[in-house]
Amino acid sequence: MKKIFLFVLPVFLLSCATKIDSKKELTTKILSDTTMQKVDEMARNLMKKGFYAGSGYQMVWARDLKTFIELSCEEYDTKIIRENLLMFFHFQQENGELLDGYVPREAFTWGDPNTYESATAPGHIGFKNTVETDQETSLIQAISKYISKTGDSSILNEIVAGKTVYERLVFAIEYLLSERYSEKYGLITGATTFDWGDVQVEGGAVVDVDSLTHWSIDIYDNAMFAIALKDMETLATDQADKERWNSLHAQIHNNAKKYLWDTEKNKFIPHLYIDGSPFPGDFDENTIHYHGGTAVAIEAGFLNKDEIAAVLAQMKENVKLSGAPSIGLTVYPPYPKEVLGKNISAPYDYQNGGDWTWFGGRMIQQLIANDFVEEAYELTQPMFNRVVKNGDFYEWYKIDGTPAGSAEFKGSAGVLAKSIEMFRDWAEKNK
Repeated sequence: MKKIFLFVLPVFLLSCATKIDSKKELTTKILSDTTMQKVDEMARNLMKKGFYAGSGYQMVWARDLKTFIELSCEEYDTKIIRENLLMFFHFQQENGELLDGYVPREAFTWGDPNTYESATAPGHIGFKNTVETDQETSLIQAISKYISKTGDSSILNEIVAGKTVYERLVFAIEYLLSERYSEKYGLITGATTFDWGDVQVEGGAVVDVDSLTHWSIDIYDNAMFAIALKDMETLATDQADKERWNSLHAQIHNNAKKYLWDTEKNKFIPHLYIDGSPFPGDFDENTIHYHGGTAVAIEAGFLNKDEIAAVLAQMKENVKLSGAPSIGLTVYPPYPKEVLGKNISAPYDYQNGGDWTWFGGRMIQQLIANDFVEEAYELTQPMFNRVVKNGDFYEWYKIDGTPAGSAEFKGSAGVLAKSIEMFRDWAEKNK
């Protein structure tokens, strides 16, 4: 027994030394990565330009702002950031519903008949893609990030159109529970879209609920809700409120795992339908992997480390099989055109299999947070390299790597800058 022990011990020590050397090597790479430094500089310069989502979107969106507000707080006037956050609440509806965003009245040029006005904000026009169920949760998260970054918790007591901001956040959650909630499953609902997207697969009004809409439950909306509920627990000062948000969070967490996680395939199912599917009976939707919603589910704490490793392996294989430029690939395989409604994205176009840094960067963040740092560093390189090559942050990329959509896309810049911060923090702690 003594001889065996003496033989095994050096092997164990050699293994530890290899891991340490590998960690030191990765630390050195991260701290000396000039491409990463360039991307961070570009992202910070973009934040100095304001709050519009991108050069192709001269509007302020809650779902976009949530992903770059932390960097914005470092590079822009926080008083103006505060004003922009408060503007959302002027457009909160009588049932508690929040909008996607708003635009100065003079900049409203796209002729949407479904717009919103507010007596307390006459200089702006509000708008909403009603197929989504992430507007309320995005704004809650944005408020929480703003407070965490600036320490300005007084925003919660600011009165907007007769209610405090905190009261309006509560009102927004009550809207979700009354208008976008399934009692049967104990989860929130939305129209059937591509993963996190705002395009309904049936066509029709496309970004708005209409007679073609099939209501369903997906992982993205519920993961976003779970994150928002944890934020609400932190923001609440009343103990009863804290307990309410904690209890509701536990419910969403447990039911999302119960009804949406496929334990045999180690993946989330795309949709759980409330009253029938929009797809033909012979179409197996569960062959499709939802990368964006999965990344947000990891952020929400829905998956353990073994499950994260399993979905990461699937994502890497999906990227390889598709030929996509990066782990920003939205869905795989994409929905075939023949099962979709009219004028909906073809395979590998836009949200149906395009490559979106906006969500790929969130997956990178979660890999770092869960100690898959080496994998995260390797997978983030294509995203960094194309920013420098193209000289800009684009909304999404085609399967051949061609930039598409809006330039100066702040959501992409925000998630990459956050990833860089996390890489550097890890490297500083492990050098």
